[in-house]
Amino acid sequence: MLHLGEKQSLTVVKTVDFGIYLAENQESQERVLLPKKQVPEGIKLHDTIEVFLYKDSKDRLIATTAEPALLLNEFAVLTVSQVSHIGAFLNWGLEKDLFLPYKEQLAKVKEGDQVLVTLYIDKSRRLCASMRGLYHLLKTDSPYQKGDLVQGRVYEFSDNFGAFIAVDDCYSARIPSHEDHTAIHIGQMIEAKVTNVKPDGKLDLTLREKAHIQMDKDAQRILNIIDQYAGVLPFNDKASPEIIQRETQLSKNAFKRAVGRLYKERKIIITEKSIRRIDK
Repeated sequence: MLHLGEKQSLTVVKTVDFGIYLAENQESQERVLLPKKQVPEGIKLHDTIEVFLYKDSKDRLIATTAEPALLLNEFAVLTVSQVSHIGAFLNWGLEKDLFLPYKEQLAKVKEGDQVLVTLYIDKSRRLCASMRGLYHLLKTDSPYQKGDLVQGRVYEFSDNFGAFIAVDDCYSARIPSHEDHTAIHIGQMIEAKVTNVKPDGKLDLTLREKAHIQMDKDAQRILNIIDQYAGVLPFNDKASPEIIQRETQLSKNAFKRAVGRLYKERKIIITEKSIRRIDK
């Protein structure tokens, strides 16, 4: 049986002017063409050759000796070569670019972008790329430990779980939802610190800096937000974690630390139901 999207070792069963036909064996009726320009020099009838099977521009099954950037149910970082009204096309090392439908894009892509994708077969039996479904494919055996600085690519967001990151484009990691990740976007390469290595090998990351540096930034963030509320924030550090996260993109603990810093510096007054700026 011929397997679309996979490498196979097939036998030469027929030679023609425009290439050779390959099959699992001489008796098999299921055959695929390897075009003449792809045929290695010196190959002859009954020889075995490893090829990759995909579909050409006319939607016909075709073999190639070229090396694709990914196989079925694998993932890889590919470059967007073109964007059209139906989706994007990715360079994956073959003559025909790989199609990335709009419905499989988690963020709008443009020419030149590098995107992390998987390879799948759609309902029309065509090979396509998807930015979805990466979580279960990424590796969980990274060499990193708590405290290590790592680089990774943002590939998905979840309201409940946070931002998902592919460290080194291959290891599973995330920035928890209680951390602010509004400044990052899908496809972006970031540097982060490992805060935890889970028992299953997945990594927890943080974008936050050392405590004293981060507290200064958090305090300034809170002052900016108070200014947006005309000088009076309509809640204080006793508000629910959900309200604090929604309004400030900070965890409750980080919010309380920053508010405490501002209070000691006499830049705010904390009332029963609000926080008021007093340095203006």
